[in-house]
Amino acid sequence: MEPTQKKDIEGRADIARLIRAFYTHAMADELIGPFFTEIAAINLEEHLPVMYDFWENLLFQTGGYRGGMMQKHFALDEKRKLAPEHFERWLELFEREVDRQFQGPKAEEAKRRARSIVPSMQIKMNRYFLPMSWFTN
Repeated sequence: MEPTQKKDIEGRADIARLIRAFYTHAMADELIGPFFTEIAAINLEEHLPVMYDFWENLLFQTGGYRGGMMQKHFALDEKRKLAPEHFERWLELFEREVDRQFQGPKAEEAKRRARSIVPSMQIKMNRYFLPMSWFTN
């Protein structure tokens, strides 16, 4: 009997399943879980649709995500420093969840996009590289 082949990420329903499972694991993770559960203390049911928009926009160019990600991470970093190992763990958990559920071009693109988010965020977290307009309200 042939092993069951996983399908590719095809739309918002797949993204929702992926992101919900990822957050379930991330929030329970010893290293990065406290960022979600204690420091940011996110309301998961409010946060998830925003993340669905973010990933749907990245993978399918829907235009549904309205931004603001970096400011939220700056605020988080002020409460507790986001270190390279936190980003590495986030990526490890994200890629593991993609691989657990999906395979195909969009699944590979999701992992590629996640890999590009990590260094981009790390550079931006070093505020010396950003224009001052990012920090005025």
